[in-house]
Amino acid sequence: MSREADESWMARALSLGARGLGQVWPNPAVGCILVKDHRVVGRGWTQPGGRPHAEVMALAQAASAAQGATAYVTLEPCAHHGKTPPCAEALVKAGVARVVTALEDPDPRTAGRGHARLREAGIAIETNVLQAKAERAHAGFLSRVRQGRPSLTLKLASSFDGRIATASGESKWITGPAARQAVQGLRAGHDAVLVGAGTARADDPALTLRGYGDHRPPVRVVVSRRLDVPTDGILARTARDVPLWLCHGEDAPEARKGAWRALGAELIEVPPGRDRHPDPVAMLRLLGARGLTRVLCEGGGMLAASLLGAGLADRLVGFTAGVMLGAEGQPSIGPLGLAALAEAPRYTLEKERKIGADLMATWVRCTSAS
Repeated sequence: MSREADESWMARALSLGARGLGQVWPNPAVGCILVKDHRVVGRGWTQPGGRPHAEVMALAQAASAAQGATAYVTLEPCAHHGKTPPCAEALVKAGVARVVTALEDPDPRTAGRGHARLREAGIAIETNVLQAKAERAHAGFLSRVRQGRPSLTLKLASSFDGRIATASGESKWITGPAARQAVQGLRAGHDAVLVGAGTARADDPALTLRGYGDHRPPVRVVVSRRLDVPTDGILARTARDVPLWLCHGEDAPEARKGAWRALGAELIEVPPGRDRHPDPVAMLRLLGARGLTRVLCEGGGMLAASLLGAGLADRLVGFTAGVMLGAEGQPSIGPLGLAALAEAPRYTLEKERKIGADLMATWVRCTSAS
């Protein structure tokens, strides 16, 4: 099989794997295609909750046709025994002739062992096919394994002059219905939605997923040092229906803790940062320890500033409306304390498109080599 053909099949496997984003944490969203005689005999992607794995799904569909086939897998097949046998063993048992992967799995339970097991069985191996694209596709899982935290996308919906509300706090709606529907798509592809206490108090948001049927909803995460979020709002009323995690400081009142636990929320105590508020680095590590791989932050301005200042925002998604609110409007990002332009966080434009009456732009953090 030519390199060009391998890349074409891997691109299709990556597209399949994307169907699991937001559904499979703490596992990676893997895609797998089995090809024999230039046609697909089996395909699969990681199922909701993380099981079954993509390879198992594809092998089940292929049945006996898997023998002698080539398996295209977007991440090294697992080699450890968990709730199910290793995927590397399943591929060996099925009699595939060749396995093409995009990435080695950095999880120490696999980390090369899956490839080694396949080679021991006499299966031909080709690795690092579309590696860069796979790194982007698996960014959340890789971040959790390598850095101990989920990847973080910061979403901002603002006026042309960078305001998220008028001086009086009015913000519904700066952007149009098409942009708001696109936000639902962003939520669907993330494990959790994160907001600050100020946003929770001002907007009384549900932070739920609308228009996606039985799609696994993202966890709602609210950062509130003293848990001063209304216990009679939408978040409180739905805490038993959709997961709600509250990240609070060590000085949160016991009465507030008890009230939120009684409502069904999960409480996460976060060590303080320099300003006595929950430290953003520690917070993301605690979220990663609970299995989250991809977090979407939807504001507000102070939380956005703290995440940017700590270098935690891996990707920015901005929805810009053709409206101006003026200097008296509320800024989309709080103070960053910059003394020089060189200190400003820098991002590279990845893509942009018109969406309804608004503009949607995606930016990725610049690397040191950029």
